[in-house]
Amino acid sequence: MNRGKSSDETLIEMDRTGWSGGEENNGFHASSAKETLQLENAESMLSVVSECTSAVSVCSSHSSVIVCEQCEREHTEPQQHLTSFKGIWRKRALFLKCRSRVDKQQQSKDSVYFRDGIRRIDFILSYIDDKDGEKKQDRRKEFEANLQKVGLELETEDKSESEDGRTYFLKIHVPWEVLATYADVLKIKVPFKANDIPDKKDVPLSWLCTPYRLPEHVMQPEPDYFTATFDKSKTDFFLIEDKETFFPPSTRNRIVYYILSRCPYSKEDKDKKGIKRLLNNGTYAAAFPLHDCRYWTRSRDANCESERYSLYKYWARFSSFYKEQPLNLIRKYYGEKIGIYFAWLGFYTEMLSYAAVVGLLCFIYGVATFDENVWSKEICNDTIGGQIVMCPLCDKKCGYWKLSTTCSSSWQSYLFDNTATVFFAIFMGIWVTLFLEFWKRRQARLEYEWDLVDFEEEQQQLQLRPEYETKCTHRRLNRVTQEMEPYLPLTSKCARSVLSGATVLFWISLIIACIIGVIAYRLAVFAAFASIMKDSPTNKLDVVGTLITPQFATSVTASCINFVIIMILNFLYERVAIKITDMEVPKTHVEYENKLTVKMFLFQFVNYYSSCFYVAFFKGKFVGYPGDYAYMFGKWRNEECEPGGCLIELTTQLVIVMVGKQVWGNIQEALVPWLRNWWVSRSARNHPESLYSRWEQDHDLQTFSQLGLFYEYLEMVIQFGFITLFVASFPLAPLLALMNNILEVRVDAWKFTTQFRRPVAAKAHSIGAWDEILNMIAVFSVVTNAFIVSFTSDMIPRLVYKYAYHLGTESTMEGYINNSLSIFNISEIPVENRPEEGENPDWFYSSNITTCRYRDYRYPPGHEKQYTHTMQFWHILAAKLAFIIIMEHVVFVVKFFVAWLIPDVPSDVKARTKREHYLIQEYLHDYELEKLKIQLSQNGPNIEPCTCPATAATSVKLEVFSDCLS
Repeated sequence: MNRGKSSDETLIEMDRTGWSGGEENNGFHASSAKETLQLENAESMLSVVSECTSAVSVCSSHSSVIVCEQCEREHTEPQQHLTSFKGIWRKRALFLKCRSRVDKQQQSKDSVYFRDGIRRIDFILSYIDDKDGEKKQDRRKEFEANLQKVGLELETEDKSESEDGRTYFLKIHVPWEVLATYADVLKIKVPFKANDIPDKKDVPLSWLCTPYRLPEHVMQPEPDYFTATFDKSKTDFFLIEDKETFFPPSTRNRIVYYILSRCPYSKEDKDKKGIKRLLNNGTYAAAFPLHDCRYWTRSRDANCESERYSLYKYWARFSSFYKEQPLNLIRKYYGEKIGIYFAWLGFYTEMLSYAAVVGLLCFIYGVATFDENVWSKEICNDTIGGQIVMCPLCDKKCGYWKLSTTCSSSWQSYLFDNTATVFFAIFMGIWVTLFLEFWKRRQARLEYEWDLVDFEEEQQQLQLRPEYETKCTHRRLNRVTQEMEPYLPLTSKCARSVLSGATVLFWISLIIACIIGVIAYRLAVFAAFASIMKDSPTNKLDVVGTLITPQFATSVTASCINFVIIMILNFLYERVAIKITDMEVPKTHVEYENKLTVKMFLFQFVNYYSSCFYVAFFKGKFVGYPGDYAYMFGKWRNEECEPGGCLIELTTQLVIVMVGKQVWGNIQEALVPWLRNWWVSRSARNHPESLYSRWEQDHDLQTFSQLGLFYEYLEMVIQFGFITLFVASFPLAPLLALMNNILEVRVDAWKFTTQFRRPVAAKAHSIGAWDEILNMIAVFSVVTNAFIVSFTSDMIPRLVYKYAYHLGTESTMEGYINNSLSIFNISEIPVENRPEEGENPDWFYSSNITTCRYRDYRYPPGHEKQYTHTMQFWHILAAKLAFIIIMEHVVFVVKFFVAWLIPDVPSDVKARTKREHYLIQEYLHDYELEKLKIQLSQNGPNIEPCTCPATAATSVKLEVFSDCLS
């Protein structure tokens, strides 16, 4: 079937290195422009030349030997026959070059096929031929020759055909013979029978989901089949209708990349191999598979799938934010590894909706019960809070202040610090378990549907990282395969691991040092803010004036500084983590990603969460009391929490870091690639398809790095930590995460579809090491939320007061504020702690004030145990510890019960898997039996009895013919 130009329009294809001297133009050597030619003479030779060239192209596939009739009559080899026309071709080179220009204007180059219109382009390599790049030319020549030895077919687009006039494009096609060989090596599963198990589609009220559904041809781009591992010797066992389309483009480019990664490029040193090294040393500029069409319109070629257009239309548009994702089409186009990421992201977003609804209800409860906040009313009351004089919050620069100045922050704190907080903390502990357990079921279903049931990471051991094979010069016998394999000596491995661990510890220590610096800033600047705001000049500001206090100003500015430090350290450490992971020389790609994941997450965990941990568990806990304050480094007095507690400050810290990270991440993900692509393709944006070829369009896009998905997972896992570890302080965190993720899915889809080159397809049956990290965060979140409710929130002290220390006969909160504040004699405050002249407000001097209050449970002056903790303090501490133990045990028991109750694999998936295994055995048995019957019928009575003894049987080891495999 002709998909492009007809045979008589096909340009002559030759190896660029076939000629010596002169200008290279798609394999032709052009003499001077003075050599004119007649049109009729050129056309008379063109058909002969095209016929012979086509035969040479077919010969290069290693699958068969075909020669043209002209060669056969003259008893010559095709190459010799072509050489005989060398002189004639030189005279006609100029005409053919002009002919190619005309064809370029008439025929669209927005195609994914070779010039013959039949062979599909499976991969593209681009390079710029430097004048002083002889070594690069030699490497390319050897590399391409080795690729042809393996069986790949190559075609070069000359630099004169490119937009910039400098870039060569090498098109690679993998023929059926090579596909079948490596599909056998890589254990790729292919269909052998249509699935005969009916789907359970009778879902109650399914019509309600109709607005969220996508068309069936988008959701199910391929029929459902039973599959088995491909076997090259049993091709007639599988459902092969067309060999050219049997393997999808994603599988084809994965096979090509497997070969490119292991192909040597040096005759002297066979260890020098792989496209990665050639890209790093500049031999090639880029290596990528092609998108099948432009994203905003279908391909003009009816034989092209135009799957990129379907993905953009139904998935990547922001107007489709409420629609389901076409996961099967994503997997078919990009491969299982990217498909599993979007499946996880979509499932995570879906589960977030439930947490967001419950969190919103808890916030609404806080708003609805706003007027029941007795303690805030007491703080704001002029006769209660307005008469309570508080001790200075810092030395010398801070004066005495009235409790009523914290009225606004007290009301704000109640929105998040109420009875619903305890319920939400427990709910989130159970929600995390449900999310992880249901994801296991979803993942198991995807493993079956995407033919990953028998996929084991051990299979990837065959696919050693080329860097590992190159750097490991030692060899040893593999006890399983009985073959020599490269390995890293134990001493070298230990030394690299120690150096790597020391580097990670150094950077984590650097983060802690920066956090201590931020804490020092908070302690130092608080006194300055308190001095500036002592006359409350901010009260003149409309709306927000009463909200700005020294504590608020210190918290916001410190959070912003901390966020900037986080971003800077994150930028630097990413490069360090990659370097030290490369230094460790991991054996496989899976091991490399796992090592990098652990390093990056440990760093990010400390980097993003340390400031929240400080506010939640350290601020206000080691303050001391007037006359005996605790100091940091003996210089700065430790911070105190407001009378309403530190929870509102933890909320502020969480919102700034979490929202700031999400906004910055979306800017980086969407705006930066778009600007780069706009700048690169600014000169070619208005060119029609006939001038702007498919490979040039993709070449101008951004490269999706091998670690691209790693950063996507990292971003979401950090967010997962924010909404689970500290969610008790901010019930609206899941709602913010949900809004971000709805946007994130479409931003990522838009990036993949429009801004990035098509990534090389890769297999993965799970989210890898991230699964264990999520489980670790889930367990840790139960502990952190229990501690936040107990020690950061004022929930436990209020409950103890209400039921044990309340005034009168009824359990009420009246008198709680007065009960929670201790008394100190002003005359006993040391001189170095007293406010300087002019720091106290005017009202302090106009009245006789002898005592001040501070937040603690201590005996008043004059008591025999003055300034020591009261019994109520120990009761509250016991209640806090009891709450932590009870909450942890309740949540963990429910978690383990839910995990036990929900099976990891759905029952219908188990049934389908067993059915598939049974059919594979049955069909293979019938296939072998039928094959034996045919052999017996063909041989008939001529079969000789076997006289060889059984012990003489020897096993025959089949090897894959490939110069690119070590």
